[in-house]
Amino acid sequence: MISVLILTKNEQQDLPGCLESVAWSDDVHVYDSMSTDDTVAIAERFGAKVTQRGYGESKLAFGGDESAHRNWGLSNLPFKYPWVFVIDADERVTPGLLAAMNAAVNEPNVYVAFRIQRRDFFMDTWLKHVQTSPFYIRLFKPEKIHHERVINTVTIVDGPIGDIAGYLDHFPFSKGIGHWVDRHNAYSRFEAQQIVENRANQATFSLKKAFMAKDFNERRFHQKELFYRLPFRPFIKFLILYVGKRGFLDGRAGFTYAMLQSIYEYFIVLKTRELETNKKKQ
Repeated sequence: MISVLILTKNEQQDLPGCLESVAWSDDVHVYDSMSTDDTVAIAERFGAKVTQRGYGESKLAFGGDESAHRNWGLSNLPFKYPWVFVIDADERVTPGLLAAMNAAVNEPNVYVAFRIQRRDFFMDTWLKHVQTSPFYIRLFKPEKIHHERVINTVTIVDGPIGDIAGYLDHFPFSKGIGHWVDRHNAYSRFEAQQIVENRANQATFSLKKAFMAKDFNERRFHQKELFYRLPFRPFIKFLILYVGKRGFLDGRAGFTYAMLQSIYEYFIVLKTRELETNKKKQ
């Protein structure tokens, strides 16, 4: 009753474990951004359906505009079932989550999408407190959603959203801290470009929606835009994660993660400032 979608780019290390965790589905799609390692061979060996789509010389996370990439996949991949579950190669479906998903799609309800709670692990520790939010829309009817933003996409849902139990386990540091830093260094450039573009286009920002919007993703979008306007953002982000979210309860892992996130935020600040300065010189 559930199709699986895995987005990949050079994921030969993490993909086998991911595929094993979704072996319960007979409709697994690996949507690959022209990997140069053994990702495709591994997917085919596990019996997954592979679709490759490239973006030429683009260096974005999945080879191009992430929202456009995801939207293309949802519109064009031949899913067997009406419900699609999206998972990354460094994530694993737990037995409890599988049972909850099966119950959710087999019981009559009005929902077109479901939020799932993710557990992020770092230094052998579940980052239970330091994460901004552990809830993500991952199970949905593909015709009812679309993605926005070039990087760190926002999922827009056309219909009611439900919550289901169980955990999706995530290992963002499985390839090492160096890989995480390199990836977020790249992300920061595109976040900066998004900020500059929003300001140039005078994108509508609503303080009310940042706190009052009923839809989580809409609320998160406006909260991010509010956050971009704050002075001393890196330090504020550290305080939010480590003190406000009680990241100190996650021990050394919580402190390290909060520091890494504040450094990432500082990259965005510096690159935004650089882009705006260069634009004024033109």
